[in-house]
Amino acid sequence: MHTVQIQNITVGAEHPIVLIAGPCVIEEPERTLKIGRAVKEIADRLNIPYIFKASYDKANRSSYNSFRGPGLKEGLSILAHIKKELGVPVISDIHCVTQIDAAAEVLDVLQIPAFLCRQTDLVYQAARTGKAINVKKGQFLAPLDMKNVIAKIEEAGNHNILLTERGATFGYNNLVVDFRALPIMRSLGYPVVFDATHSVQLPGGAGTSSGGQREFVPYLTRSAVAAGVDMLFMEVHDNPPEGKSDACNMLYVDKLEELLKDVLAIDSVVRKYK
Repeated sequence: MHTVQIQNITVGAEHPIVLIAGPCVIEEPERTLKIGRAVKEIADRLNIPYIFKASYDKANRSSYNSFRGPGLKEGLSILAHIKKELGVPVISDIHCVTQIDAAAEVLDVLQIPAFLCRQTDLVYQAARTGKAINVKKGQFLAPLDMKNVIAKIEEAGNHNILLTERGATFGYNNLVVDFRALPIMRSLGYPVVFDATHSVQLPGGAGTSSGGQREFVPYLTRSAVAAGVDMLFMEVHDNPPEGKSDACNMLYVDKLEELLKDVLAIDSVVRKYK
């Protein structure tokens, strides 16, 4: 298996699990930093490598009027500040080729959203930066289809690849996680990430926004770690109902530490099988 290096964090093979976490979207800069600082304190206590996540633009909202974030320029400035303040790598979504150069100046990991995972120009040009690329598997793809996405990134000479599972479309406004997808994607030779909070999303389930079932996050998280994932992706917030995106599925920060203790215990058991 290839391992992926993100600053001083090594992902994959027998290495311990890594956490990607933060609010869904950048809200007020101070609050966004506060959430990141709270997560970092937890990660430091538990000795879990941590990467901060927040989107500078939510380009795929259900409604035209939904909050999207501060945008590319201001959002990257905020992420650069958080990166410096917390001393951790940062990850965010890119949505079009024109964003790549600016994003690569700040981000340590460029994330390809699930709906865009087959966009050849976006994937290939992002890969040409040499940055780590996290591709979310489309809700419409079988796990083995990700081999074609991998081939596009490798064609650019980049082997810093992460593959994320975030559920598959299953009927109206519903996602289901097939846990077979995790070892199947890992068999393609790259580290696998489990997106624990988007996997409980109910896309468009609230009419002009997505719903979610936050109460199932711990169950799916523990199951994914038992299946041998290399990273966990979680959107967290100090008060999720006040969140401006994914309010129904983000995890409360004050619930994170106890869940991560379970994660570490499970990971210590299954790591020898990775």
